Amino acid sequence: MRATSATLFTATAATGLLLTGISAVQSQPARKPAAPVKPVAGVRPASATGAPVKGWLTWRGPQQNGTSLETGLPSAWTLGGANDLWKIDLGGAGTPVIANGRVYALGYRGQGGDLQEVLLCADAETGKVLWEHSYSDFISDIVYDRYAIGSPCVDPETGNVYALMASGVFACYTADGKRLWERSLMEEIGRLTFTNGRNGGPMVEDDLVIVRGITSNWGADGPAMDRLYAYDRKSGHLVWSSSPGTAPKDNSFALPALAWRNGKRLMYTGTGDGSLVCINVRTGEPVWRLPISAGGMNASVLLYKNTAVAVHADENLDSSDAGRQTAINVDGTVKPNPEGGVPLLDRSAEVWRNDLAAVSSSPVLVGNRIYQVNKTGSLCCVDADTGKILWRHKLGSEMLHASPLYADGKLYIPIRSGEFFIVKPGATGAEDLAKVKLDGDCLGAPSVYNGKVYVFSTKGLYCFGKKGPGKPPAPVVEKRPAAGKAVALQVIPSEVRLRPGEKVAVTVRGIDANGIPTGTVPASSLKWAKYIPATARVKAEMNGEFNAQGELVAGAVATSSAGAFQATSADGLTGVMRGRVMPAPPFKEDFEAFNLNQDHAIETGTKFAYPPLTWIGARFKWEVRDQGGNKVFAKTLDNVFFQRATVFMTHPDVSNYTVEADLMADGNRRTQPTVGLVNQHYLITLGGNNQELEVTSNFDRLRVAVPFKWTPGTWYRMKTRVDVAANGSGVVRARVWKKGETEPAAWTIEAPHAKAHTYGSPGLFGFSPQSLFRCYVDNISVTPNK
Repeated sequence: MRATSATLFTATAATGLLLTGISAVQSQPARKPAAPVKPVAGVRPASATGAPVKGWLTWRGPQQNGTSLETGLPSAWTLGGANDLWKIDLGGAGTPVIANGRVYALGYRGQGGDLQEVLLCADAETGKVLWEHSYSDFISDIVYDRYAIGSPCVDPETGNVYALMASGVFACYTADGKRLWERSLMEEIGRLTFTNGRNGGPMVEDDLVIVRGITSNWGADGPAMDRLYAYDRKSGHLVWSSSPGTAPKDNSFALPALAWRNGKRLMYTGTGDGSLVCINVRTGEPVWRLPISAGGMNASVLLYKNTAVAVHADENLDSSDAGRQTAINVDGTVKPNPEGGVPLLDRSAEVWRNDLAAVSSSPVLVGNRIYQVNKTGSLCCVDADTGKILWRHKLGSEMLHASPLYADGKLYIPIRSGEFFIVKPGATGAEDLAKVKLDGDCLGAPSVYNGKVYVFSTKGLYCFGKKGPGKPPAPVVEKRPAAGKAVALQVIPSEVRLRPGEKVAVTVRGIDANGIPTGTVPASSLKWAKYIPATARVKAEMNGEFNAQGELVAGAVATSSAGAFQATSADGLTGVMRGRVMPAPPFKEDFEAFNLNQDHAIETGTKFAYPPLTWIGARFKWEVRDQGGNKVFAKTLDNVFFQRATVFMTHPDVSNYTVEADLMADGNRRTQPTVGLVNQHYLITLGGNNQELEVTSNFDRLRVAVPFKWTPGTWYRMKTRVDVAANGSGVVRARVWKKGETEPAAWTIEAPHAKAHTYGSPGLFGFSPQSLFRCYVDNISVTPNK
């Protein structure tokens, strides 16, 4: 009989783990991010168990292609049967990972505004829950429980666990559930969310942990793009960011595939703009890209000989048909991009293509055979050398995100309808060995280790196979080239965010021509100078200096600033970092100090100024312009892609503040924008079309509204605050009144939330439907609550 592991919650405040023997369970609706942990020089941390970390440590497994060399795995599965080991009542749409006898899974539970993603650790043999951490979604438009589509990963050296939540919170935990560091990527780098919720997951490569997402950051990274980010796996400091493509059409969540080629560590992945790209893992520098699809490329690629095999389901750029599987010669001819930017791989690099189409189900590689489930639910066998489809085997009517797994001569395949297949592939076809109908849908790929198979449905995490030890293979060990002569400097962190008067120590290392680290250079031995890139549209400097100890110290004046610094060594090597200085509350902004000196691209004769450089999510979506003789913050109408825009004004860890501002919108009887404020991960907005004052966090889950009639072309004043009780519940409050009139004594709206958000950057929100009418913000004030 299957053992069902109960899930345990605690209502204690966020003061640490509730410990019961070796078990620990923690429910955290929201809490301030942990400060990055400083690594101890010369100390190599051990895994949580003191043993080498073994298992299925990442989404695509130890071979990077959804396969395992393990033998002795099950050929049958009957729910309630002898090898049906356990089930945990946790919905999920991704892949569990296994390390040193523990399974780590990212799932979700709850309903409405109380739905939370859960990072869970359980005993891999029994399913006993050892610890868990819960995360509430915020300021997102994810719908239909599209959560936990991705996977955690485990560091093969330390056993630390990394997970990326739907909200963009990126966290690192020890194997025993202690939080080491956490970052809010939405507020720090402008990570965007989408209705489909596809989130992907991190991957560890040496000292780096890499994530991806469509971001709209600041400065040169202001334009929205599918970007990859590498963080130091121990400290959480940003090492590099990479912008390999163009404006995205989709949010790709493919896990990159890595390989050594010509002395460089390279990664290959599809991107949200429909390209296949190659990136230097050590530096983030894009090597080439090849535009393929009119939509995003969401499936992970396979590496076979000198080719990268990719698949998509959208219209091809070079033909009128939709979808293809293709093999690309990664050593093909690379040419300069005539439009500038990343060099282009010549189209002659395509080795073969076929007509298979898959949305995001990734293929697996066994010898020279590729097994792919296409979007209409057929398992297809492809010759990896020629692209010829050798046979097709119908499983169901549809396949979306789930991918096959191959091990011990069998394919383990969940499909969207919730059916799970064990299939034996052959030379001319396939044989179904087992078919099980799971509760819920299946959107995630299975994983396998130590004689057991693990798979998620949207209703539970299942484990079946052999009790006790299995026959896992030895870990994969790769030879790595030695570093050459240093040719440049790499500054870590590459981007910082400070308060006035704060300081940060930096690590600087040399890198060779391939990006491989050559050794640490004392930061105090370098010459540091403020640096403005020649391409910068806003010429700005960060208010800060490096001291004699090589620490960057922010200026003490409580104003915002942003800029870059260049380090130069005695032998002329250079490296660049950038940063922002932002005050915590109190602060104000009325935009009168801005110089309207930019000529508008589509409005002849109109002058404007770029938004504050330190604000996240503002670039190209908002601008400072004249309105009735006053300088105000105005929503742009240039690009319908930016019709909805959220702006964060300061640090993500602030709390217990009041934010207020003047708000106005244009419009007519049929169409009016929505405009409002962000307070502690809540949106408080004036909705024009529905004539309501509304409090939301996730648009589809938490919504409280009251009628409020307001008129286009009229300024209103809004004041908001969030009050959180000791038990974790809270109330979002707001007052709205016509500008110039007396502030009302009563709150216009009071919205309760059982699992209240306890921190988050203040910000602004504007939505101009179809980019038809502007909305405006002015006279912003953020003050501590009284």
